[in-house]
Amino acid sequence: MWRLVVETSPKTKFFKPEEVTQKWHVIDAAGKTLGRVATEAARLLRGKHKPQFTPNFDIGDFVVVINAEKVQVTGKRAEMKELYRNSGYPGGAKFELFRDLVKTKPEYVFEHAVKGMLPHNRLGRKILKKLKVYRGGEHPHAAQNPQPFAV
Repeated sequence: MWRLVVETSPKTKFFKPEEVTQKWHVIDAAGKTLGRVATEAARLLRGKHKPQFTPNFDIGDFVVVINAEKVQVTGKRAEMKELYRNSGYPGGAKFELFRDLVKTKPEYVFEHAVKGMLPHNRLGRKILKKLKVYRGGEHPHAAQNPQPFAV
């Protein structure tokens, strides 16, 4: 009679947030494509660049994006891309063009792009708070010693 022997692998280690150190990164968005910068920011925020990645914990790093007003999009997206929001009231739909939003609220454009790449639950809302976006080249996070991140 044959006996089936199953080799078991070692248990998977899940890391808690207090077991992982969180770093600060600075991304300069000047002259870069919005989607490319947003995906890298979402990856750093989520912690997928770390070998300790755990999908149900917030172990990602802090991300500071500077020069958000100098971001670009390819092709005709600047004229055609619209961002949608709704007040919740009947007829409360608002459509704003990308080119207008980049001039008035470039921080919102980045946060909106990164928010769509994060989980749509409590964890995603917690992770999004670690994203800091600034219009110009200055930021108030020098005390955290952020490291530049090349996109």
